[in-house]
Amino acid sequence: MKFIVSSSYLLKQLQVLGGIINNNNTLPILDNFLFDLDGSTLVVSASDLETTISSKLDVESNEKGKVCIPARLLLDTLKTFPEQPLTFTIEDNSTVEISSNHGKYALAYANGEEFPNAVALKDPSSTVVQGDILATAISKTIFASGNDDLRPVMSGVFFQFSTEGLTFVATDAHKLVKYTREDVSASQTAEFIMPKKPLNLLKGILAGSEDEVVIEYNESNAKFSFDGTQMICRLIDGKYPNYEAVIPKENPNRLTIDRNQFLNSVRRVSIFSNKTTHQIRLKIAGAELNISAEDIDYSNKAEERLTCDYQGDDMQIGFNSRFLTEMLNNLTSDEVSLAMSLPNRAGILTPVDGLDEGEQVTMLVMPVMLNN
Repeated sequence: MKFIVSSSYLLKQLQVLGGIINNNNTLPILDNFLFDLDGSTLVVSASDLETTISSKLDVESNEKGKVCIPARLLLDTLKTFPEQPLTFTIEDNSTVEISSNHGKYALAYANGEEFPNAVALKDPSSTVVQGDILATAISKTIFASGNDDLRPVMSGVFFQFSTEGLTFVATDAHKLVKYTREDVSASQTAEFIMPKKPLNLLKGILAGSEDEVVIEYNESNAKFSFDGTQMICRLIDGKYPNYEAVIPKENPNRLTIDRNQFLNSVRRVSIFSNKTTHQIRLKIAGAELNISAEDIDYSNKAEERLTCDYQGDDMQIGFNSRFLTEMLNNLTSDEVSLAMSLPNRAGILTPVDGLDEGEQVTMLVMPVMLNN
């Protein structure tokens, strides 16, 4: 079997697929790309058993065949080529020969039949979302998901689809982000938990994309199809915690402030905070916000005063500065609002401006106990 393909076109596709391959695979066959040729259509796949991603490429050929080619070796070789046509020839002596304008390169291949087959979804439900909307939903939530192996349900992003809209939620029990789109809806209600690795891959591929993404899902797997690419991944098994129960409904104290100013101030002051708790203190009275931190062990302390718009009772509340920084960093608005009820109840951070119509972001951050 042989085919001809553009070097940069192939590299671009393989770099996307290569993101799924682990550095240390339990099955050696997973260190390869599967090349499945059928006439002028070449389907290349990569897998880590949990997730399989494949792309259709247009090539010059009229043959058929299936081989597995070592991924790392092929990517390292392709990166060095300027744009040119490459001819791949599968020889009988178990090597694949790549011919470029200036040379020939032979690498060993494995039998294509050994590559694990992707799961076929039985009776899936489906929803269509624009690529960029999905990428935004992932990037707005994924940073808040946990890394705790003992609580696998929290290590992914919760997708909640209904006829009213789509909701994406992530939490690690210290912070929570809920992202809602009311301008997109599903034909029926469904919920599932997506693992982080395939989501990070989708986020990278779909950012800024106007392609329609078809999401199909059943109890155990989800499949994302767009623009000649397909990704099938196993869902995280388990029941997602009732996140609505932890979002406080009555928050009479509301602070509105310039996001960048607040972020920079928190960043600066947190340098002086305790290295284990990262605790900073917000003291709000009238139109003044006082941000302070202290590390008693080293006699380090810092304090800044900012003007803000505040409605509510005077209060003092403590937060972990790392969570606050992450959240403020993830928002793109000019102004943010922080709504609170009591110093021991979660604060709710929301953007004041810069949202599309039908788009909502709610971020919840747990306070830390202040030792007065």
